[in-house]
Amino acid sequence: MILMLRRGLLLWVSRVGGLLVLLCCSLSLLYVMRCTGAGPAHSGGPPSVHSYQVLLQEREEQHRLHISSLKKQIAQLKEALQERSQQLKGVQESLKRVNGGPSQQTDLQEFLRAQLSKAEVTAGIRLPSEYAVMPFESFTLQRVYQLEMGLTRHPEEKPVRKDKREELGEVLETALHSLNTPSSEQDRRSAAEKTQTTKVYTPTDFIEGITRTERDKGTLYELTFRGESSNEFRRLVLFRPFGPLLKVKSERVDTTDVLINIIVPLSRRTDKFKQFMHNFREVCVRQDGRVHLTVVYFGKEQMSEVRSTLENTSREASFKNYTLLQLDEEFSRGRGLDVGARAWKGGNVLLFFCDVDIYFTADFLNTCRLNTQPGKKVFYPVLFSQYNPSLIYGSPERIPPVEQQLVIKKDTGFWRDFGFGMTCQYRSDFLNIGGFDIDIKGWGGEDVHLYRKYLHSNLLVVRAPSRGLFHLWHEKHCADELPPDQYRMCMQSKAMNEASHGQLGMLFFRHEIEAHLRKQKLQQNSNAKKT
Repeated sequence: MILMLRRGLLLWVSRVGGLLVLLCCSLSLLYVMRCTGAGPAHSGGPPSVHSYQVLLQEREEQHRLHISSLKKQIAQLKEALQERSQQLKGVQESLKRVNGGPSQQTDLQEFLRAQLSKAEVTAGIRLPSEYAVMPFESFTLQRVYQLEMGLTRHPEEKPVRKDKREELGEVLETALHSLNTPSSEQDRRSAAEKTQTTKVYTPTDFIEGITRTERDKGTLYELTFRGESSNEFRRLVLFRPFGPLLKVKSERVDTTDVLINIIVPLSRRTDKFKQFMHNFREVCVRQDGRVHLTVVYFGKEQMSEVRSTLENTSREASFKNYTLLQLDEEFSRGRGLDVGARAWKGGNVLLFFCDVDIYFTADFLNTCRLNTQPGKKVFYPVLFSQYNPSLIYGSPERIPPVEQQLVIKKDTGFWRDFGFGMTCQYRSDFLNIGGFDIDIKGWGGEDVHLYRKYLHSNLLVVRAPSRGLFHLWHEKHCADELPPDQYRMCMQSKAMNEASHGQLGMLFFRHEIEAHLRKQKLQQNSNAKKT
């Protein structure tokens, strides 16, 4: 029994083993057939190893050609660079032979410094006469106030022409960058010590600038910005010596303690004085508050009215900073201003010589403070002179209030560039220069004489149009007693004071205009009857 089981088991094992061998052979055959079928490439199938090799060879050849081309270009550039270097070296050697000095860069720096030193930037230059003065233009963000008008240009330019706008925009951008970027180690330390509330200057902080070009030296720019308090300002002086902009100076100017003594010579004209005091009360007392008023009155007639006007202002506005001086003699503007300046006993003070028919703003008072410096600078603003309002507005009934008449336009007035009577200067400079020529009597002449003395000194004379200073129109009388030269000056001023060139032309040709209108009307009536 056991033997039979062993034989059956061996038979079964042999059969299973045969089946396994047969299965292995079949699998081997299938594997060989699959591998053999993948050998040759057929249409639409994947690329063979040989095709990959051909593609790589083509790409390698292309790269070799490209590298060869780049090497040739590099060689050519090296040759050109070497040639240019030799040329530059030759030029530098020739310059050294000619000048016997430093390199071009050093020469350029010396040229720029020389232009700056020759220009009237930090100190005044002695000039032979008022005709040699190069006046400034003043400008804001939107306007440029210009003196060279002619018949087609306007006293203010708005909008500013493109080239001027780009020039001033670059200057403003440079100034703001300088203000917001510490320029020295000391500035960086002081900036680091400040809190995060340090002022960042923007274009809205820009108040006003002045600029002028000396044709053989360059262009000067002086810009004023609002500071961190109401009476503090930042002033930057830039200079363009026909090259890049140079920063000349950056300083803080605190005007808190700068008192202005306004000196007004007066003889009669009490109505004008009341109008002046109305403006004085609004601007000097209520808005500014750092002003003293000195009135020098000639004669005794209407003296009580002047004193009453001052006392009323003092009582109503709580204003005590005024002085009334009386001179019992013939009116002389220069004599009155000289007496008023010398009567001050409070040390050195900023003087503003003013007339009773002048209207000014609080901004002008700040401009007066910023453009003067004892021993260095005096300010001669060019004021805007108003034309006859009756001619401008057609009739006396249509004339608006004074504040609404103060518009800087071609048909409303002109820059009074021939007048030198309104000026800001420190008392010490006025006394050192010798004051007014008190021998000049009556109207005109004394202001030009003082102006010329400053031009002959080493003080810097700032002459620029001021948008906050106006000469109110009034009828001008030229006395027969005046000498011929003064009488001629008076009549010239009177003629220019009435109206613009176009308005005067319309008045001069009004008879022809009226005759033309009558003809036109008759022709229209005749045509109407025919129809």
